[in-house]
Amino acid sequence: MLTGTARETHFVVADWQAVAFGTGPADRDRAEAGVAAAYAAAGLDAPERYVWMPSPARGAVAAAVLARRGDAGASVLHEVRTRPWEAERAAACSEQGPEQWPRVWAETGGLLWNQVQALVTRVRGAIGDLAADGDPPSARAEGAASVLRGATLDAALGQHDAPWLALFEALGRLDGPLAGLAEAARSAGWWWPYERLVVMSERPCDLHRDEPGRLHRGDGPALAYPDGFALHAWRGMPIPADFVESLAGLTAERISAEQNAELRRVMLEIFGYDRYLAETGARPLHRDETGVLWSIDLPGDEPVVMVEVVNSTPEPDGTYRVYYLRVPPNTRTARAGIAWTFGVDEADYHPEKQT
Repeated sequence: MLTGTARETHFVVADWQAVAFGTGPADRDRAEAGVAAAYAAAGLDAPERYVWMPSPARGAVAAAVLARRGDAGASVLHEVRTRPWEAERAAACSEQGPEQWPRVWAETGGLLWNQVQALVTRVRGAIGDLAADGDPPSARAEGAASVLRGATLDAALGQHDAPWLALFEALGRLDGPLAGLAEAARSAGWWWPYERLVVMSERPCDLHRDEPGRLHRGDGPALAYPDGFALHAWRGMPIPADFVESLAGLTAERISAEQNAELRRVMLEIFGYDRYLAETGARPLHRDETGVLWSIDLPGDEPVVMVEVVNSTPEPDGTYRVYYLRVPPNTRTARAGIAWTFGVDEADYHPEKQT
């Protein structure tokens, strides 16, 4: 059972969500104190030194060098994080039982997991990509990329450990062996623990997401760290750093000629589906009282199928706003497309009033 009320659990999750996507300089003193507490809880001497890096990318490079040289001692990630983490998780799972456990996770860490894990995966991939030195990359670059990606797996994730820490706090399990890990997570980014030294990294200085929580920005990096390590994305989709700027004067012909299917979808969003439909002379697949079903055939990609609907509520100026809703490519009627957006079957969609 959760230790607090539903309202208290909501605030716990919201607090850890703020941690996971927090930006700004790390609280270094607080983070180091948390790490020292985690070492003590594991029965280890406090590290002799803390080395701060401006991003997890630089942290991974430092960790890879330390792992090769061995002068900081062995990694103690298992002792400091993995072992106490697994013990608390096993105890919590046993305490909740097989029926209660999935519900507790869904109401706490599960609310954060997909968004945070997507971010972690992107960061890990981008760190590995730093080693690329050509297209295709050389065997040496492939090896270096593998080493860097491996180094990211040896890190405690700091703020990005938030989903599990939200669960543990909601269950009243942050006052024991995990207290130091939670303190470090609230105060810093990724970190790498060794016997005598800890590599710590800063949090992002900039983070932009869309309403569903995906990395998204059209005029700069969606995620950026103080040293310039950055990710560019449009609605969660990776894009080149200068991609949006390069779309000045975008035309329907250029969109149709783009070979990269993912970039073409971004171009369509920026250009506007309605404008593309008009300029390419597209014809509707189906029309009924709910809207109009359109399809855009794209070479080397599944068609983009959309339902055009008109908002029944007028704007302040008396006009009626038109929306284009993306629906599955196998949709055959406008009603079926609208029904899909509401999560019901076409036969069950009988709106009294459209909004």
